[in-house]
Amino acid sequence: MFTTQTPRQRAGRREWAGLAVLMIPVLLISIDNTVLGFAIPAISTGLHPTGTQLLWIVDIYPLMLAGLLVAMGSIGDRFGRRRLLLIGAVGFGLASLLAAFSTSAEMLILARALLGVFGATLMPSTLSLIRNIFHDAKDRQIAIATWAAMFSGGAALGPIVGGMLLEHFHWSSVFFINLPLIALFLPAALLLLPESRDPNPGPVDPSSIVLSMLTLAPFVFAIKHAMEAGADLLFWISMSIAVAAGVSFALRQLAATNPMLDVRLFSNKVFTSAVTSNLLSVMGMAGFLYFGTQMLQLVLGLSPVEAALVLVPGLVVAVVSGYAAVPIVARLQPRVVVPCALVLNAVGLGIVAFDPEHSVIGMAISFVLLGAGIGTAEVITNDLIIAAVPAEKAGAASAISETAYEVGSVIGTAVLGGLATMTYSGHLESLIGARAEKSQFETLGSALEYTESLGTAAATRIADAATLAFEHGVQVSAGVAAGVVVLAAVLTAFGLKGAGRTAAVETEEINERDAEACRS
Repeated sequence: MFTTQTPRQRAGRREWAGLAVLMIPVLLISIDNTVLGFAIPAISTGLHPTGTQLLWIVDIYPLMLAGLLVAMGSIGDRFGRRRLLLIGAVGFGLASLLAAFSTSAEMLILARALLGVFGATLMPSTLSLIRNIFHDAKDRQIAIATWAAMFSGGAALGPIVGGMLLEHFHWSSVFFINLPLIALFLPAALLLLPESRDPNPGPVDPSSIVLSMLTLAPFVFAIKHAMEAGADLLFWISMSIAVAAGVSFALRQLAATNPMLDVRLFSNKVFTSAVTSNLLSVMGMAGFLYFGTQMLQLVLGLSPVEAALVLVPGLVVAVVSGYAAVPIVARLQPRVVVPCALVLNAVGLGIVAFDPEHSVIGMAISFVLLGAGIGTAEVITNDLIIAAVPAEKAGAASAISETAYEVGSVIGTAVLGGLATMTYSGHLESLIGARAEKSQFETLGSALEYTESLGTAAATRIADAATLAFEHGVQVSAGVAAGVVVLAAVLTAFGLKGAGRTAAVETEEINERDAEACRS
């Protein structure tokens, strides 16, 4: 007696067209993560926010996004991923309109918060739908490569798009770009995307949703606040809330029959190593985008468009390397490929850290290496993450991957950007002493604007000192980032040891054996 086995069905034109549709919200979220960087000076002069308000304009989006991703992934599993995706897209478009027409800093902060809320509904649904649309291992791996390439490529594309738009248009243009993409996405999603959900989801657990938010949002806030004000009382209160909520969340999930998030996944070292790799590699990329765009414009003297064009080769390499990872990982084990990709990241950051004479070519090469590393690593680690769970639980697992991305992005900007700023301030004070008033020299941009208005020889010398101090701060920050990524490479070399090959590759071999059994 024997059982006839059939290989998993390969994807057809409808499935690949559905993948193209899913890339639209991926680009929306990843571009919105980084597009605002070039617009900050224009927003400052247009809306006249206070320093605190300006920080909230930048920070509220990733705070809301990181805090809600796990909850929204679970809601999508229960109520339908396509349904949540469509609701999120409509909300994202309306919030973009509100941001574009903001007439005050408070209004823009509210709009950015809403963008974070609706953005959190989009991301878990995209990766979990891929998990449920593509059943063949090889097809799924190509689809994940596309997803990862668009995610990392979109983050690199944000500053490029922002720089080009702001060269010719009002700052609101960085929000208007969302609208045509959403208008294209909605009818295409209704036509091409299937609905999917967990067939046995269990009841909604509001307490777990609240606890997940109270874990992530205060943690991200505490990190950002510490880099601006130090480890003060507010930092410790925020961190205490995050830890207490995190412990309560984990205990609640362990006790639940059908948990919102299976925290036992983290006992799998391959799963945990893949998530950690995502977080730390994105941290280095986010730090580069924060200080690299300033370096290109303020130190090397490029216009926003020129600075954006310097990043284009890195963007292209990030996309290409994502696809190249598919045949590479079919031949080499993840514990070899992922650490090597992370070492590429570290080399790219090391160029910025140890090059005594920064140049446009050097910055371009650095970003190319970063793009190659993160493009390769993310394809493999995301495949490992979503293959670790059943298809019906893909939303929650996807949310973990994307939360790692968002937290890594926030920490990279806060910690590495904050480190660069603190080093700049300290080094500048040692160079010019009492002449450095905080309001005039808080950033390199304000220092150069102030000294240019004076127009004296002494002011020119102070401007040179400020530029030198900023370069020193960037070098220290890039050096720390390189060290963090090297640490990630070491951890994944050991943590992925049990992975052998990605689950997708192993499943493909099973499919081939099944097909051979059918033929015989």
